[in-house]
Amino acid sequence: MKTASILKDIEFNESKPVIKVLFETSFTKEIRIAMKAGTEMKKHQTSFPIVVEMVDGNLDFGVNNEVLKLEKGDLIALEGSVPHDLKAKTDSIVRLTLTKYDQTDRVEKVIE
Repeated sequence: MKTASILKDIEFNESKPVIKVLFETSFTKEIRIAMKAGTEMKKHQTSFPIVVEMVDGNLDFGVNNEVLKLEKGDLIALEGSVPHDLKAKTDSIVRLTLTKYDQTDRVEKVIE
């Protein structure tokens, strides 16, 4: 059994998202992304499917030549190889679920 809190010990950075691996299981990696209002994650993609959950706040999620306005409680699932980008409109907390085959350092490279 593994446990974590997505709402405890949250850190924001004025200039870039803050990535924290909450835990890994035999089938997923659960990551928290804390985004201060105005911060962005440039266009990127992964070879594997992902699930994005808006835990708090709201952001613009660019995908397939449109911008989705995601807000608290929204979920989006993407297949692999789908380019997407994020821009926080307010302080936001995102839960990202990766498959066990995906690399967490790939996510960290996106914010550099």
